[in-house]
Amino acid sequence: MKLPAACCLLLLALAGCQSRPTAEDMPVVARFWLETEADRAVTVRLPVSELLIPLAPRPVITEFDIVNVELAEVELGRCLMFQLTPGAARDLFRLSASNQGRRLVVFINDEPAGVRLIERPVEGGVLYTFLERPDAELTEIVRGLKRTAATIRQATAK
Repeated sequence: MKLPAACCLLLLALAGCQSRPTAEDMPVVARFWLETEADRAVTVRLPVSELLIPLAPRPVITEFDIVNVELAEVELGRCLMFQLTPGAARDLFRLSASNQGRRLVVFINDEPAGVRLIERPVEGGVLYTFLERPDAELTEIVRGLKRTAATIRQATAK
């Protein structure tokens, strides 16, 4: 049975009306990489400070480890507060205890965005990090990170 030409045209028109993903639909992904001295290190340059930091070949915290992100105001200014899963919190505590003096570099959508010096073991699964981005961009970044974290939580809960 053949569809009438009008039906075919209608289907083609509707297919063309599908909405494209907007910036709000796109995931915003945060990953943390540990500074290293290993031969296999990949050196990155931070965008504002232009610090060169050699990084281990794999991230130590990924988007699957992040439960929530909030914008926080601390003595030094506005930063992001990352809340981690219980397993990632334990891993971060061990990692930070054995790597004091090294730095964690946060990447937002595969771009180096900020750095955090490990001064002492990070307890409680909460990691505060300053980004080398204008304060005006932080709210939108947090909104995207929260949306991505919620989507991942929802998908992994099934």
